[in-house]
Amino acid sequence: MDRATRTEQQTQRVLRLVRRVFGADLRGVYLHGSAVLRGLRPTSDLDVFAVTGRPLLPAERRTLVDELLTVSGPGGPDAARPVELTVVVESDVRPWRHPPVCDFQYGEWLREHYERGELPVREPSPDLAPLITIVLLGDRPLHGPRPADILDPVPPEDLTRAMIAAVPDLLAELEEDTRNVVLTLARIRATLTTGTIDSKDAAAGWVLPRLPVRHRAVLAHAREVYLGEAREDWSGLRDELRPFADHLVREIERAAAHR
Repeated sequence: MDRATRTEQQTQRVLRLVRRVFGADLRGVYLHGSAVLRGLRPTSDLDVFAVTGRPLLPAERRTLVDELLTVSGPGGPDAARPVELTVVVESDVRPWRHPPVCDFQYGEWLREHYERGELPVREPSPDLAPLITIVLLGDRPLHGPRPADILDPVPPEDLTRAMIAAVPDLLAELEEDTRNVVLTLARIRATLTTGTIDSKDAAAGWVLPRLPVRHRAVLAHAREVYLGEAREDWSGLRDELRPFADHLVREIERAAAHR
């Protein structure tokens, strides 16, 4: 079975799970992330966004987590893709206000917490601003109407605020989640200047020639790994990570000030 077929089967498993948990309260389910931004890459997550008519009950949170632990994989070309499932209540995001509330989010980076019995909580999440923007841009319903029928567009100023708010948490994960942090910082930098959210590799391609030469190796390696063109090994670039990140954060702050 090829990777595309396995990914489609994995997508349908997530969709069936969400349908079963919410029933008639499910408003819509949408692909986002790499799937709608130039296509899935070898290391891409499977990103799914659900809009519902009510918050989850505690038992439903447990059901979602327990089953997603079996559906979501470690990634890599021969394994199931990591699943990121985000759930919002329609009345929490429409009409739009900042910060919006996320009712549930599962991500593979928190697997150890889930396996210890912790559950995603309902909480404000500025990160929903870029996520909803990508959902609307991608326009890829798996269930229900087109996303524009149940989601309001995010004002540009709120998208900027959300991206800037994400930077401290990204920097805190630089050593543990290096590839993702490096590429996400690059995408924030590109988005603030171009006004368009693009795939991580395309954003990295935009940023690379605009970097000082000494910082290019970090971003180039992250992009190559993301595209499946190199093995992930940061041992020779560890000393360059923080200077790269510090430079890009200064550029992000400068770009935000001019929006």
